[in-house]
Amino acid sequence: MSEPQTQPSREEALAKLRDLIKGIDIAMLTTVDTTDGTLRSRPMSINGEVEFDGDLWFFTRASSHKVDEIERSPQVNASFAQPEKQNYVSMSGNASLITDREKMKQLWKPHLKAWFPEGTDDPDMALLKVSVVKAEYWDSPSGLLVHVYGVVKATLTGQSPSSGEDVKVNLK
Repeated sequence: MSEPQTQPSREEALAKLRDLIKGIDIAMLTTVDTTDGTLRSRPMSINGEVEFDGDLWFFTRASSHKVDEIERSPQVNASFAQPEKQNYVSMSGNASLITDREKMKQLWKPHLKAWFPEGTDDPDMALLKVSVVKAEYWDSPSGLLVHVYGVVKATLTGQSPSSGEDVKVNLK
């Protein structure tokens, strides 16, 4: 991978991150397990159609173990991958539990009924809001075949392959 590039403006960073995660519905959300301090990750839907504005939103059960973990240690990471396009995004920030029914109704999608049969009236339903502080993305716009070609070429020539952009951004 190449060295991280210079910091874009907050607006440029948000636009790039929004573009990279658009169409990736599932993020791996990592929390600190409060029983032993290890990291725990689980797949969570960002509800695909929600526009990223610096915050990530996840529907969850208020009684879940991850909520206990977040209440004790709010720092989390959400990672996104789109290997077929060679796009990868890692976002870290602070999570909080939101029980605002109006916000839930605003973000609600019909497919969520599979997990929340009572809809937004489910008393155990809540939102996890992740306020992103830092992010890093790796974007190789050439796609997988060109990437593989670059790796093979680099192997044959002894030169490092071009890996596209590796950019670290601060959003706060």
